[in-house]
Amino acid sequence: MRIGFIGVGVMGRGMVANLLKRGHEVTVYTRTKAKAQEVLDAGARWADSPAQAASQAQAVITIVGYPKDVEQVYFGPQGVLEGAKPGAVLIDMTTTSPKLSQRIYQAAKAKGLAALDAPVSGGDAGARQGTLAIMVGGDRKAFDRMMPVFEAMGQNIRYEGGPGCGQHAKMANQIAIAGTLAGVCEALTYARKAGLDQSLLIDTIKTGAAGSWQLTGNGTKMVAGDYAPGFYIKHFIKDMKLAGEEGADRGLELPVLQTVLAMFQQLDQAGYGDEGTQALIRKYMD
Repeated sequence: MRIGFIGVGVMGRGMVANLLKRGHEVTVYTRTKAKAQEVLDAGARWADSPAQAASQAQAVITIVGYPKDVEQVYFGPQGVLEGAKPGAVLIDMTTTSPKLSQRIYQAAKAKGLAALDAPVSGGDAGARQGTLAIMVGGDRKAFDRMMPVFEAMGQNIRYEGGPGCGQHAKMANQIAIAGTLAGVCEALTYARKAGLDQSLLIDTIKTGAAGSWQLTGNGTKMVAGDYAPGFYIKHFIKDMKLAGEEGADRGLELPVLQTVLAMFQQLDQAGYGDEGTQALIRKYMD
């Protein structure tokens, strides 16, 4: 399939690499061309704008940073909606506002295009390994048509419902992560204060009821003092804010989410926004 791919960052590089391995023709655009060099060397083609990347594509995938970036990529000059041809499917894999996803869906429909919101979970490791969880909203027919594309990038691929439902599923995912990640930090802090070997503790409890990806993935990084970003703190803050706003729209308080958000905002203000989410352990260090 001919695919336009916009946003070749920490996640995008692995996703493009896996699309190429499955034999798809991929044309990429990102704001800093040097960040795309790895996938260009692997066989991807370069476009000078989102519109150009979309112009010959049967599917257009976007995964950028913030809702304002999604707005620019789709609705701005030389944007996806300007370049995509009728019949193409637009797939936004950014974690963004469900309301924005619904807006893209309507704008795409007016131009004879299909649009899916398909945020992912699994971090940079999942992107490299092609094991992402992909949560998809939009029309079922478009979802079924794009399954070969999703299967190149992920393993747990679920149709969640109409436009925006993929984003709502991702909001729930991020809410679950927030509480679990804080729990891992507190467990490891307790273990350290009690004189336990933290690595041994992880190995001990990972197969029991406390087991989770946050424990084995991020917990191991915490113990090693490895704060390199698999998923940026600054992007998780964005996600938690979106989840909080959507919750408030539905009369929910979400106190655990708000507590964890406040801790991450303090880390961001202290200059740690470009570290990985495992750096939350810094809030528990002496």
